[in-house]
Amino acid sequence: MNKNIQAIVSIALIFFCFNASAQNKYTISGSIKDKKTGEALIGATIKVADKPLLGAASNEYGFYSLTLPAGNYKLLVNYVSYKEQELSVTLDKKTTLDISLESEETQLNEVTVRSKANNITSAQMGMDKLDIKEINMIPVLFGEKDVLKTIQLLPGVESVGDGSSGFYVRGGAADQNMILLDEAVVYNPSHLLGFFSTFNSDAIKDVTLYKGTAPAQYGGRLSSVLDVKMNDGNYQDYHVSGGIGLISSKLNIEGPIVKDEGSFLISARRTYADVFLKLSKDTTINKSRLYFYDLNTKLNYKLSKKDRLYLSGYFGQDDLGLANLFGLSWGNATGTLRWNHIVSDKLFSNTSLILSDYSYNINVNNAGISATIHSEIRDWNLKEELELFANPNNSIRFGVASIYHTITPGNITGSGIINSTQPDKHTWENAVYVSNSWKASSKLNIDYGIRLSTFSIMGGSNFYDLNTDGSIKDTLHYGSGQVVKTYVIPEPRISGSYMLNEVSSLKAGYARNTQYLHLISNSTTSNPTDKWISSNNIIKPGIADQLSLGYFRSLKDDRFEFSAETYYKYMQNQIDYRDGANVLDNNAIEPKLLFGMGRAYGLEFLLKKKTGKITGWVSYTLARSELQIPGINNNIWYPARQDRTHDLSVVGIYQLNKKWTVSADFVFYTGNAVSFPSGKYEINGYPVFYYTERNGYRMPAYNRLDLSATKQLRHRKRFSSELTFSLYNAYGHQNPFVITFKDDPNDPNKTQAVQTSLFRWVPSISYNFKF
Repeated sequence: MNKNIQAIVSIALIFFCFNASAQNKYTISGSIKDKKTGEALIGATIKVADKPLLGAASNEYGFYSLTLPAGNYKLLVNYVSYKEQELSVTLDKKTTLDISLESEETQLNEVTVRSKANNITSAQMGMDKLDIKEINMIPVLFGEKDVLKTIQLLPGVESVGDGSSGFYVRGGAADQNMILLDEAVVYNPSHLLGFFSTFNSDAIKDVTLYKGTAPAQYGGRLSSVLDVKMNDGNYQDYHVSGGIGLISSKLNIEGPIVKDEGSFLISARRTYADVFLKLSKDTTINKSRLYFYDLNTKLNYKLSKKDRLYLSGYFGQDDLGLANLFGLSWGNATGTLRWNHIVSDKLFSNTSLILSDYSYNINVNNAGISATIHSEIRDWNLKEELELFANPNNSIRFGVASIYHTITPGNITGSGIINSTQPDKHTWENAVYVSNSWKASSKLNIDYGIRLSTFSIMGGSNFYDLNTDGSIKDTLHYGSGQVVKTYVIPEPRISGSYMLNEVSSLKAGYARNTQYLHLISNSTTSNPTDKWISSNNIIKPGIADQLSLGYFRSLKDDRFEFSAETYYKYMQNQIDYRDGANVLDNNAIEPKLLFGMGRAYGLEFLLKKKTGKITGWVSYTLARSELQIPGINNNIWYPARQDRTHDLSVVGIYQLNKKWTVSADFVFYTGNAVSFPSGKYEINGYPVFYYTERNGYRMPAYNRLDLSATKQLRHRKRFSSELTFSLYNAYGHQNPFVITFKDDPNDPNKTQAVQTSLFRWVPSISYNFKF
């Protein structure tokens, strides 16, 4: 029945859009690019001058298509921070027109920071777009410009903790965020235990965050999708840029393979703390390792007027080690081979073959024991998506995706120990989707669609049957390649905007999301040794249904933008751990887990100043996130560890003059929910702490001020350079990273709470150049 419904909906959508077209209409199509670099511009608009409701926007690859009645038109082409281009076109046949836009020079004493999407008219809810120039102005830890740290300053997005690149979105856990780099999943987006993210801003073109109401082409996580796209490289000229900081340096090289036909990009970054370790006379220290590197590469080439091929990759590795006694290394590798094909002036095709791989290794060599722990998750993903520009009022996407997951558990091998290995676990995830962006009237825009996902668990490893108390009742065996169980879940999505007047709108949205992979961790932050596990016969897929409402308004001739959004999210099949469970050993995980439901709800405010000498924003979130899981907290609702009542961020950027730009950000948020001991007792003379409520206590509230100043040293046509000074945690507030408990040495009957803080004042300086 579900398949029949899907077929009917798909046919109805396509029929509707084709039926809406009429005779004597012609299509103008092509690409919109940056004139100087040849980079495709995402979301550039082309509209009829006297009929602004008639128009189109370029897709992720710069392609646009606009169908109009025959006639003479004046077209206006716009993109944020680019000069408007006016074109006179006579439509009496199909027309191909490639458009190059020229970037505006920043005016003296004024900066412009704008959203790339018109949040007033767009039907999409819970979406934020970040400009890379904006990211580069915001002060962060050690002076490194960081995508993941910047999105934590947006409403509805919360930092996991000090120095961490992990984040929570609308009450969801950290593993409920899908992070994509050129369509490839990045499973661990952090370096140096979270102090840096894997994203080098020099290699990034576009950053879009969807907070639970993503379009139908996205799936696999409950809370959000962070879609990051790499630069293509300069099609016109060769350029080298880079930066030298206190603990890391980076280099970026780009240029044409053949001018206007193809380009390349190579962007690399490495820390060098390990170089200073070698200066020590202590052999344990000078043989230790402490560094990370990452490498972004991209090639693309125009095969014909209708075909372009892209090949992009990311490779990153962290290595921490204490001489040859202990070592911890982890890293991501992604690769995307993509073929764009213009089927017709109305139909655009994108075919992708994608690899995602994340692994970690722990090496121990001490006291006669030599052991290695290895874990890995690898995906092969094949996608085909078609985008149909049916008419000015309808744009349809439909596609299929197939992902084969292979998970290697934490296998332990070595000498002097008992080896413990498990066979790889294999699963197969598939999806088919269709969606339509519909301009229903001059005031109403609607995006609607549905995604049908399936998840098959394959045999070849152990499966379990559990007793009511969670103990293993029986071990089940299935042959390699045999399907153990298949989940089939429809995921409908709809959102819409209604224009109240020319400057304000109301929006509403509903979305269902499904998650088949889960991260197992018993820490408050994400660690590289956390395990990914798949849904199986016991662990069911997580399902989240989110309803959201919003009010959006442009103020003072579009110099300011205000939004208020509220949401309610109901979550099924949520996971938490039995009291005292050790989830990181190599034994069966299922007996250690409990399952239930969750709910998250909140109110988000954003006020943004987009133009002038001073730009920035203020965001505030009031929210709750709770779980109800039988067997925990007497079966009543309790706060999830990501529950945070208040979250405030203030960001300001001020251009003093042609040479100097200063910026600051201030953050305040309620402390995370934690489980502290409620008492203690003794067993054989040793203290044992007693715990009652799950997450019944709070960490102290967090607050921090960061400052930054950038001086332009040179700005010539062929060479520019700048110095950036920053101070993280400017007033030195000691925010708690962790709180532990121990006996008072002066009175064992009393207990001390000991707070550990990571950063007090962290100054940094970096030199950046481009030629």
